[in-house]
Amino acid sequence: MDFTVRLGEKKDMQSVLDLITELAVFEKEPDAVEITVEDLVRDGFSANPKFKIYVAEQENTIIGIALFYERYSTWKGRAIHLEDLIVTKSKQKIGAGKALYTAVLKYALDNNFNRVAWEVIDWNTNAIDFYKSTGATYLNDWSVVQMNKENLVNFIQKS
Repeated sequence: MDFTVRLGEKKDMQSVLDLITELAVFEKEPDAVEITVEDLVRDGFSANPKFKIYVAEQENTIIGIALFYERYSTWKGRAIHLEDLIVTKSKQKIGAGKALYTAVLKYALDNNFNRVAWEVIDWNTNAIDFYKSTGATYLNDWSVVQMNKENLVNFIQKS
């Protein structure tokens, strides 16, 4: 490996935001990213951080990230949600994605979490095949449901 994986730091957040934006473009949602570097710093490095992040770094450049946070399952108890696993396009296939994925799974195991869960877009067959190859269960009979802020406001105002 000619890259390292480490916990992210405040100074990494511009690179993190750049990778999040790259992922949004890949997922055909180029205008969906609303957060800022300041949001990432505040939310990830406050007294009660909302997430943890591993970064893959090569020659002082962040080439990938795995951002995750704790959640709770009424069936399994303590769980982790892997929000994003991203490696910049030019650095894919060098093992950085697998190293980041492994770091999150090891963190979960070392800290006694009972499950790690995440979403994957249905046309990203490379990712789906990778996850399946690691023993992950692909639940294609479940759908993701979301309520964005605008719809939250509309719903609450009508309630």
